[in-house]
Amino acid sequence: MTNSGATPDPLILTLQFDAQTFARFDGLRRRHFPAALNHIPAHVTLFHHLPGLDEAGIAETVAALARVEAPPQVAVTGLRFLGRGVAYGLESPALATFRGRLAHEFAAVLTAQDGQGWRPHVTVQNKVATGVARALLAELEAEFTPFAFTAPGLVLWRYLGGPWERRAAFAFGENR
Repeated sequence: MTNSGATPDPLILTLQFDAQTFARFDGLRRRHFPAALNHIPAHVTLFHHLPGLDEAGIAETVAALARVEAPPQVAVTGLRFLGRGVAYGLESPALATFRGRLAHEFAAVLTAQDGQGWRPHVTVQNKVATGVARALLAELEAEFTPFAFTAPGLVLWRYLGGPWERRAAFAFGENR
């Protein structure tokens, strides 16, 4: 824990990629995200700030819901301009429904950011000049072909003020 108070640092829940998809996105992130600011691997955030004090309860809830859920198909549909960066937009009705179930379970502890609409994406560049981001967007759009992957599970992280610490992984469909 990096904070000085009694409350543990918050938890972050992300989607796990298959190896090939991870290599693709993380390679892009390593090439285009400012190296001094790139403390974490490529990821899709489901929840940005879950209560660190209840890590065991969070993990138990996520595990219980994931183990009965089929691994979702996720479509990579295009690119998004973020103003000072670029992200790949994702679509997955199954994943959105699953995240909705988790949001219902965590409703009492969700931050405003996590309680609002969810737009899944993978950020491969951020915190750069607008012109640099526009140039990368044009480059990536010129070579983009939609594709899909199957997400094998989820990863729970602890936020450490920049870097993240991997705490647990949960496979989809263990009890199907």
